[in-house]
Amino acid sequence: METLHDSAQKQLKQFIEQIERLEEDKKNISDDIRDKYGEIKAVGFDTKVVRQLIKLRKLSANDREEMDNVLHTYMHAVGME
Repeated sequence: METLHDSAQKQLKQFIEQIERLEEDKKNISDDIRDKYGEIKAVGFDTKVVRQLIKLRKLSANDREEMDNVLHTYMHAVGME
């Protein structure tokens, strides 16, 4: 088995510890987001619609308009409009 130099071992350990901390942060943030959606639902808002709004807000106005046009085209093609 090949061994790493002390400096490489330390560096690898630091990277792993950093990733572990980031994974824990990610879990905590995910929990916070889930809790926030729970609050949204508790006051009567539709969480599916809120999730869609959040996705749409990430898009530019032009991208939203293009997506809307394609959606309507597809809906018409399958007899939904």
